[in-house]
Amino acid sequence: MSAAENDNEAQARTPASPMIKNLIAAAVFALVALGAAFAVPTLEIAWVTAFLLFTIYLFAFEVVSVDVAAITVMVLLGLTSLFAPVMGLEQGLVPNTQLFDGFASNAVISIIAVMIIGAGLDKTGLMSKVAGFILKAAGNTEARIIPAISGTVGIISSFMQNVGAAALFLPVVSRISARTGLPMSRLLMPMGFCAILGGTMTMVGSSPLILLNDLILTSNKALPEDYQMDTWSLFSVTPVGIALVITGILYFVIAGRFVLPKVQQKGAKGSNAMSYFKKVYGMNYSMREVVVPEGSAIIGMMLDDIEKEHKIRVIAALRGADDLRIGPGGLARDVGIEANSVLGILSDQDRIDELAEHYNLTVRTELETFQESLASTKAGIAEVVIPPGSDLIGKSARDVWMRKRYGIAMVALHRGGETLREGEGIRDLPLAAGDTLVVHTTWEALVLLEKDSNFVVVTTEYPHEELRPQKVGWAGLFFAIAVGLILFSDLRLSVALLTGAMGMILAGVLTIDEAYRAVSWKTVFLLASLIPLGLAVETTGTAAFIAETTLKAMGDVSPFVLQGVIAILATFFTLVMSNVGATVLLVPLAVNIAVEAQKAGIDADPAVFALTVAIATSNSFLIPTHQVNALIMGPGGYRVPDYMRAGGIMTILFLVVMMVMMNLVF
Repeated sequence: MSAAENDNEAQARTPASPMIKNLIAAAVFALVALGAAFAVPTLEIAWVTAFLLFTIYLFAFEVVSVDVAAITVMVLLGLTSLFAPVMGLEQGLVPNTQLFDGFASNAVISIIAVMIIGAGLDKTGLMSKVAGFILKAAGNTEARIIPAISGTVGIISSFMQNVGAAALFLPVVSRISARTGLPMSRLLMPMGFCAILGGTMTMVGSSPLILLNDLILTSNKALPEDYQMDTWSLFSVTPVGIALVITGILYFVIAGRFVLPKVQQKGAKGSNAMSYFKKVYGMNYSMREVVVPEGSAIIGMMLDDIEKEHKIRVIAALRGADDLRIGPGGLARDVGIEANSVLGILSDQDRIDELAEHYNLTVRTELETFQESLASTKAGIAEVVIPPGSDLIGKSARDVWMRKRYGIAMVALHRGGETLREGEGIRDLPLAAGDTLVVHTTWEALVLLEKDSNFVVVTTEYPHEELRPQKVGWAGLFFAIAVGLILFSDLRLSVALLTGAMGMILAGVLTIDEAYRAVSWKTVFLLASLIPLGLAVETTGTAAFIAETTLKAMGDVSPFVLQGVIAILATFFTLVMSNVGATVLLVPLAVNIAVEAQKAGIDADPAVFALTVAIATSNSFLIPTHQVNALIMGPGGYRVPDYMRAGGIMTILFLVVMMVMMNLVF
């Protein structure tokens, strides 16, 4: 068999491998569910256990996206009302009248409001001011910049979603890296880790903590009066969160030189954009105009044909006297080449010369036709990142017609520490969360990209639309009003936060369309759809049964050991599934373990055990499964071993500091 045949056979086998792995895993989970059915006391608990295992399977093996998995589970729970007689049940596991309560829950509305408030603060240009302040206060040394960046993002993420804080700070870190010459790899991981840690500083800093009070109220419905729990206030968790953020900062200041990757590429301080990309990505590209004369063999060919064969990138085209193709809706791979056309090409000079010689084209050394449209004030090279939750994940640039649809011509793709360039199949490669795309684009198109949730634009220093710095006072006022209502009134968290969000919209800090775009609807549906599963776990007695079984297996242990086991379990779950999913599944279990422990004479507080779960689900540093870690992986040039080296120690520190602080404070 030839080498080519071997390659073809390997390629044919590759797509089947994940499917086979998923089928084997599904069979194992099905056998476990079947075995559990014979070990539980009631048929209701057996069915809920099966749903739990099914949910864990969907999350862990990514059969579908997490939001689709959650919605699927919610719908199946609703169908149990119809098929209850067939399932051997008297009624459905969750009443249909309560199935969609999650969408109107305090937690879901609070998360929507937090996202809008965060977008409003960003729209005022506050992040640029923060970057300037950090540079002024911290200077150019790594030992001073890391605490300044990490501490600031930690504080910001305590009042908004941590992935949102990280996304806002990504351009800030890029700007600081470019100005100081410090590699992004030395700054992004401390920033990302502290964004996650900052989410533990207030009860609105992360989805699990926002969700916690709702889960406590749900658990109270099934608990005797003697075991009823109080909900947590906004700053109840602050001492623990501050200790965790300080631990993270000290960890990187002291051990950063040993655990952070030593990437050699550095930003070109004080140099132009093209020099920066040459140094960072090794792209020795030139921008040239090429004129197509009468009789050239290239006439009638499509852009796709010559780009593939000659490994070049066409970024602009003039066909005829006034048919200028550039930006969204302009160039596409099916555009034909006509006589007397002028092409703007970005590529190695050798490849441009080879193309010109092959088709008898004229190469201009200076821009003439595109002097205005491709001027540095109107277009240039930029970096954009594919964030978690992007609709483009799993699709290639070719699939979405990226150049035509978004006006960005991809010239390189950086993933897992490796940079792929034009001619290496980058337009056919399915995109993944954390990919850094190096693109040529007009600044007008890049402005539109900044508003698109499918991208995070890293490049910031380019001529673009004005922010609304004149609205910073209004943004600060309504943010303060929201916090004040949380602290000094009996209003529900959702009402207080929505007051701040709507105030920003009415004051013109954000338009209503910008507010809608600021919301991660994937997160909203994920959270709202999992709430019915948590209700089923609690009301059917499944959580109580698992708790009782766990306590019997562990024997007579101290409450500290029980709490530690719960923290470790939450840490493990959040590595293989979403932190929201882990919280919904484990809070009822933790509460019931504490209740059963109290019955056995062990001094365990159900509310503290529930809080342990909500905090421990932020302990996600070992592998890049957390949205923040996935977001910074591409721009930082990180690989999985980098996370395992730095995140392994951070995971242990997190558990130790959290346990010590919780037992001191509570």
